[in-house]
Amino acid sequence: MRDQVETAQPKPVAADQRIVTLDVLRGAAVLGILAVNAAAFALPMMAIEMTSGQSPFPADPNASGVAQWVVAVFFRQKFVTLFSMLFGVSVFLVGGERGDEAKGRVLRRRLLFLALFGLIHGAAFWYGDILLLYAWSGLFMMLMRSMPAKPLIWIGAGATVLLATLQAGLMLLTARFPEAMSSGGASDGAVAASIAAYQSGWAGAALENLKAWAIAQGMSLLMYVFSTVPLMMLGLGLFKAGFFHGRVPTRVYAMLMAGGAAVLALLGVLEWFEIQAGAEVEATGGWAMAVGSYPLIITLAYASALILLTTRGVGWLRKALAPVGRMAFTNYLTQTLIMTTIFYMPWGPRLFGQVDYPMQWAIIVGVWALQLIWSPLWLSKFTMGPFEWLWRRLSYGGDLPLRRTA
Repeated sequence: MRDQVETAQPKPVAADQRIVTLDVLRGAAVLGILAVNAAAFALPMMAIEMTSGQSPFPADPNASGVAQWVVAVFFRQKFVTLFSMLFGVSVFLVGGERGDEAKGRVLRRRLLFLALFGLIHGAAFWYGDILLLYAWSGLFMMLMRSMPAKPLIWIGAGATVLLATLQAGLMLLTARFPEAMSSGGASDGAVAASIAAYQSGWAGAALENLKAWAIAQGMSLLMYVFSTVPLMMLGLGLFKAGFFHGRVPTRVYAMLMAGGAAVLALLGVLEWFEIQAGAEVEATGGWAMAVGSYPLIITLAYASALILLTTRGVGWLRKALAPVGRMAFTNYLTQTLIMTTIFYMPWGPRLFGQVDYPMQWAIIVGVWALQLIWSPLWLSKFTMGPFEWLWRRLSYGGDLPLRRTA
């Protein structure tokens, strides 16, 4: 009887059953997210927005401004959007159809332990954790995982565009009525005090992180869930429609790439005007922020390009990004370990508040290089990343081999 129960227990996806395009996209997403998160590791939460005017390294048309411009145009919200869409796919791949009770139990355990990882990651290490939001959003997504592709796409895309339009309208109103819409920003003294607390030692840094985590997670659980769940729905709908497999007609990918390129070009021009004008001036009347409210268009263009390149035999791209994507959970958490070690952990140099935007990019590229190198090396000896192994073992129960057999 025990053998029958164990045989019926769902098993994790084997390496040879993985969908390589998903791994490539996941790898690109986890690397791209670091480009945006770097400032949140290096600076207080109140100082990381390019237009806040409170940064200790003000925007300018030179190196600092260019470094911020690259993040704002090519990375901000684009890769976390992609990551959210892919998480919606993973809910289905792990949980199967709603009628599959065995897989449903695994999915619930998986989300429970993800929430636990998120609590530890966010409260003890870095306030910008997204795992808790994904666990919370996954509870809603698991109820919709058996929906057909079309309603998933229409509802997910419709809700995402609606929320983006509301945000764009708010940005335009804020630019036209700054006094009425402004809630007041943090003072230079508050930024300096936060930097000093992070640099003071473990206790000060931990307390500052915990305060920022409480604010960020409150917004995530009460607000960001409404934008995250539709993205997960859209991602699963596209998966069921064959988009991530490369089965959609090439002209569809080409149209998405063309639309994304147009929005990217417009956003680039508008953000450059903002950089040139300085943080205290709204040079585009809110249009830079309004256009930036539609990262989905650019994200779909990125995804289309990567899917076409991967499915059309561009081997180097698959070899570079797929291992990073197979270890996305481990790479996401090790990014935190590396960055917090550099900026405020007691065993590191504690450079918090001292590294400007160009130097942040140097660190970003260094971490990218490490993860592009170490991911395939690790997977040559092991079946999955260490945190993937721990998460799957907790989710599925029982023994799970980590080291590759001969």
